[in-house]
Amino acid sequence: MEFEFWILDFLQTLHHPLLDVLMKGASFLGNGGILWIILTIVLLCIPKTRTAGMIMAVSLCADALLCNVLLKPAVARIRPYDVNTAVSLLIKAPLDYSFPSGHTAASFAAVSALYFADQKKLWKIFLIFAVVIAFSRMYLYVHYPTDILGGIVIGILSGYIGFWVINRIKKRSGN
Repeated sequence: MEFEFWILDFLQTLHHPLLDVLMKGASFLGNGGILWIILTIVLLCIPKTRTAGMIMAVSLCADALLCNVLLKPAVARIRPYDVNTAVSLLIKAPLDYSFPSGHTAASFAAVSALYFADQKKLWKIFLIFAVVIAFSRMYLYVHYPTDILGGIVIGILSGYIGFWVINRIKKRSGN
């Protein structure tokens, strides 16, 4: 845990007003998975990308269950700002537990869903958003690095679950 605080405290030395605004904005995009939900709806509305949208929808649901219903309460890890109270947060303090990062998990669930759905251009574009959102959570001192890593793993797993479920449904229905 000391190593994680070393990383988080180092990130605090990088603060700059412009970077603060960008990181708050990136984190905001991940709030409630709003960016990913909007993207899912858009994909579902376009016939050519409807399957990708279905995979994303199932992936985000799997992520919500794994991350928010199962892991966060089971692990019950307190957030870094609760341990190091000397840090002033730039955003409102999250009220749930720290592990895994829900912002990161949802972001990587969406990107993985796009990857598994063979959306070659989209997954690469949105991977940039996912990485910035994940980084913003450490920059803002609300997640440990291992929370981010856990979120990435849960997200990728959720993306695969979405892909697997939709493919099973399509095979059973003859599509």
